[in-house]
Formats: sequence, C-alpha cells, structure tokens
Amino acid sequence: MKILIVDDNKSVLRTLKLVLEPDFGQIVTTDNPQIIPALLMRGDVDAVILDMNFNAGDLDGKDGLFWLERIKEMDNAPAVVMLTAFGDIQLAVESMKQGADDFVTKPWDNENLNEILERAIAKNRRNVSDREKLKRADVLQKKEAEEKSLSLEEMKLTHIKRIIKECGGNLSQASQILGINRQTLYNQLRKENEG
Repeated sequence: MKILIVDDNKSVLRTLKLVLEPDFGQIVTTDNPQIIPALLMRGDVDAVILDMNFNAGDLDGKDGLFWLERIKEMDNAPAVVMLTAFGDIQLAVESMKQGADDFVTKPWDNENLNEILERAIAKNRRNVSDREKLKRADVLQKKEAEEKSLSLEEMKLTHIKRIIKECGGNLSQASQILGINRQTLYNQLRKENEG
C-alpha cells in the first residue's frame, strides 16, 4: 500500500512515516500541499493523511478542506484521513461532509491510526468499485438506447463490423462466423460505403 502524508510540521511527517511504514509499506511525505495533485497523478496512492492547517496562526481548517475538495474531485480519489491538533468536532464533521473518510487528532494513538487507515482504505475501495460499476451500467444503458434507435439495416451492419473487428480484420474468418460467403460480406460493406 502507498500512503501520502501532507503536514507542514516536519517532525510529524517523520514520526508518522516511522509509525506507518511497517504496516503500510510505501510512505510518501510532503510539507507542501501544492504538490498533492502531482503526487496523486499516477493513481497509486491508497490514502492521504491530510493536515487541516498549513499556515501558522490559521486554525480554521480551511486549507485542509480546500485540499480535501481538490483530492476528492479526482477520478478514483484515494481515501482521505484528516489530521488536526485541535480535536474540533465541528471541523471534523465538516470534513466528513466534504468527503473525508475519517479524522485523527494530534497526538494520535498509533494502533488507532492504523485501524482508521485500514478502514478508510477498505471503504474507499468499495466506493470506487461501486462508482465503476455504475459507470459501466450507465455506458451499457446508453449503448442499449442507441441500439434501440437503429434500423434493422443499421443493426445488421453494426453486428458485421463488430465481428470483423473481433476477427482482427480477417474477412474470411468473419464471413465464416457470420454464416455468409465472402462475396455477400463484401456486398454488405460496399452498400454501407455507397450509402
């Protein structure tokens, strides 16, 4: 598994890396939230631990919420666990409403943090899988709707083209699968080119 930790405190980054590496393998850390999109571009990060505040003196969590929103906009976004030093329940609720999978307060309990990450990753994987299934179902519905609007002649030609494609362009093999001779297949294709 691969975990990205984003926090402006370098000692927090070092500590979390030491704590998480034995159980999660690859741990990437950064104190610069601006590079989050680049670090997530490959789509191989399972979870992000994201600090709520990146500017000294700012304790409203807006930075964390901003980056949470950017992460969750991505296709197949990783799980996001918010990290805050202030145990602000209202802020935690707001981050959960915006898509955070969970939150942890500083100082954290190592065992609890591992459990939270494992649950967040498992939940996110289920959600990604569900979204992919819905996308496939939507594509199939659209395809079915398109096919319903085809005339019989268009449907026949679509089927012929699909078989030819499955045969890698081998017209002899395609005509055999279609149960017609090559000349009939040529005639069908010529009709389509003339039309």
